[in-house]
Amino acid sequence: MTKNKMKWCLTRVLPPKLIVKLMMIKPYYETELGKLYHGDCLEIMPKLEPVDLVLTDPPYGLNKKIHNGGTWSTAKKYDAVLEWDFVPNKRVFKVIFNISKNQIIFGGNYFTSFLPVSRCWIIWVKPHFPTMSEIDMVWTSFNKPSKPIYFKRQNPSIHPTQKPIGLIIQILSKYAKDEWTILDPFLGSGTTAVACERTNRRWIGIEIEEKYCEIAAKRIEQEVRRPSIKKLERNKNKIKQLKLSDLKK
Repeated sequence: MTKNKMKWCLTRVLPPKLIVKLMMIKPYYETELGKLYHGDCLEIMPKLEPVDLVLTDPPYGLNKKIHNGGTWSTAKKYDAVLEWDFVPNKRVFKVIFNISKNQIIFGGNYFTSFLPVSRCWIIWVKPHFPTMSEIDMVWTSFNKPSKPIYFKRQNPSIHPTQKPIGLIIQILSKYAKDEWTILDPFLGSGTTAVACERTNRRWIGIEIEEKYCEIAAKRIEQEVRRPSIKKLERNKNKIKQLKLSDLKK
């Protein structure tokens, strides 16, 4: 039975909300705090519950435009980037705004035709990085003054556009509440998910390339196994809850 025929059959006996849940794609990987989905974010996002914040770094569409400064147009290791580095279409941003209350989007200056005017830009200043851009312009939906964040750029060892975990943690600490659910529809090698695990936040990640899903899953798994103050606090709270439930018996 095809997927469309199955959906048609279900509509005759089940309510729409339940049908959506039944047709949802199975997570590629999941933890206590989050889920990683493999697939096109345009297909997966409409099936998700609303989230508090989308924090993401979409392809900028630079592709083969980089000729002066940097090595993207010449280095063999970046050949794959030139194949997928195209600006997402308008529908992607429309779905992002529909599914989330707040948004933080890296490379916002490349998407000005899709994004509304914002008072609050994050300017990521990358000291001592002379061969390519020394700043990243990060668009946000917040009604706050624009602020710089100074954080050294790391050499991407896993994904060509990989961001430092410390940078994402710093952004989360300044703009996201602890209880928020964070969605990254362009998860790449999983940095946003790792940062959320480290700070005890709920997360959802979507990645279209399976090789990066595998890499992200391994990184997240390593983080889950890594001891941290936040995790110890979470475990203590669980123990307290168990003791209280015992007392109520």
